[in-house]
Amino acid sequence: MYIYIIAIGWAYVVLMMAVTEKSIVAGVLTFVFYGLLPLALVLYITVRQMQRSRMAAKERLGQPDRTDPQSDQQHLL
Repeated sequence: MYIYIIAIGWAYVVLMMAVTEKSIVAGVLTFVFYGLLPLALVLYITVRQMQRSRMAAKERLGQPDRTDPQSDQQHLL
């Protein structure tokens, strides 16, 4: 789960950028547009890919081996 460590580091860097802005509005906008939105998008895509790969692995474990015709014959008996 290295992606969460990267996300925490990115959020920290963007927070420090936002703190150094001249106004509160600029700081909030910096944090939202450089931090929250890109981070949410990347985490959403990454988590969905991990879920899909887990589901695919579970499906592969439940299916007979299609590469070996002998095992398919035994599965039918």
